[in-house]
Amino acid sequence: AITVGVGSISQAKQKLIDVTRNSLYKGIEQAKVGNYLFDISRAIQTYVESEGFSVVRDYVGHGIGRNLHEEPQVPNYVPDRGHNVMLKVGMTIAIEPMVNAGSFEVEVKKDAWSVVTQDRMPSAHFEHTIAILEDGPVILSKEN
Repeated sequence: AITVGVGSISQAKQKLIDVTRNSLYKGIEQAKVGNYLFDISRAIQTYVESEGFSVVRDYVGHGIGRNLHEEPQVPNYVPDRGHNVMLKVGMTIAIEPMVNAGSFEVEVKKDAWSVVTQDRMPSAHFEHTIAILEDGPVILSKEN
């Protein structure tokens, strides 16, 4: 996933896009052997909230293997509880921060597919698939 501004956009919307992209890389930096999933989550959430934005909680990143969406879930926030998995060599995960300018709350529209922020404030989304190797994370879905 990638968010791109179309035409001339406000500085506030550009900041939202930049912070969301940067939060992805903050998470990727933590995707190393011996760390835990929630180290990724904490890096994303801490950075996003320090910039005045919120992290969507209803949608998360995920493991990738034989199927596109597998366990473990990779939240972009530190949950109150959940299975905090240690990262191991060979794991592949999708890290995908979804960041809102207002509240973290979202809703699904009547078409049962489209998702919007409850407060109708702008949102941004970036994603990379990461392989966790002994010497650090490798981005498998690298941008050109």
